[in-house]
Amino acid sequence: MISRVADHCFWFGRYLERAESCARVLQVTSSLALDTELTQEQCWLPVIIVAGEEARFLERHGEKASADGEAVQRYLTWDEGMASLRHAVCAARENARSIREVVSLEAWEAVNELYLWITGKAGREAYEAHRYGFYLHVRRAVQLSLGLLRSTMLHDTPLDFIWLGVMLERTGQTARVLDVHHHVLAPVASRHQVVDTALWLALLRACSGFEPFMKRNPGRVTGAAVASFLLLEPSFPRSIRFCVHAAHDCLSAIRPPGASSLPGGESVARLGELDEWVRQRGVADAQAGSIHAVLTHIVDETAFIGNLVSRELFGVSAVPA
Repeated sequence: MISRVADHCFWFGRYLERAESCARVLQVTSSLALDTELTQEQCWLPVIIVAGEEARFLERHGEKASADGEAVQRYLTWDEGMASLRHAVCAARENARSIREVVSLEAWEAVNELYLWITGKAGREAYEAHRYGFYLHVRRAVQLSLGLLRSTMLHDTPLDFIWLGVMLERTGQTARVLDVHHHVLAPVASRHQVVDTALWLALLRACSGFEPFMKRNPGRVTGAAVASFLLLEPSFPRSIRFCVHAAHDCLSAIRPPGASSLPGGESVARLGELDEWVRQRGVADAQAGSIHAVLTHIVDETAFIGNLVSRELFGVSAVPA
């Protein structure tokens, strides 16, 4: 397939996953802000940090805005910048439109319906009337789109590129959410066991990991157990270990490691090294004292590999954030 189509497939997957992740974090934080004794800033500032928008948000809205849940939600839902939920949906739809000959009709219709809803009157009204329902609608629409892609497309190169984008984006999102939680919320929570448990449960729900976690770890919810699960659990489809391995499988299917005549050799090798590095991590790496370095390495490597894929396989030197 030509590089232009591959590029659109890759970013279609990334933006779909980004939209769901943003909706998931906003939905969970909205509930957390109502149910715990944390200040509004303690709840909402991490959301801005996870999105990588702290400096831009504070510059535009001021220091006090980080304690304003409504301001944070409006910014991350409707802002014209690249970090907003609306932008992710629009970008996913635009990438899908550019490769209509590749994306199945059912998947295209699901993505297009979400785009028309969020850019039209219905989406705005849903946002104002029932915030939880608004985020839930976005999540389910994206999940429907992802499911349709897997069940209605040929499992060949285009889908491999889409799923490579999904898995790399999910790896980075999980790592950032877990890292920010440790550094911003954990010190606050350590004084109160009830709040501590509520925060770890919120983190699990932000990653759709509550039920899978409880099946693996019955009993008291602890920070070390949650971090270990989201980092190392090989059978949970949103854990870092699972996502990195799945991304490597997709890229290896596109460009087999031994095919020296094909472009992408450095990307496959680098992703394979990250996959092996994550698999060698143990429970000790999920402890509070060492997890920041582990997650920082994962975020940096994921970003580097994404840029490397774009450069080697798509011929693009500058890529979207």
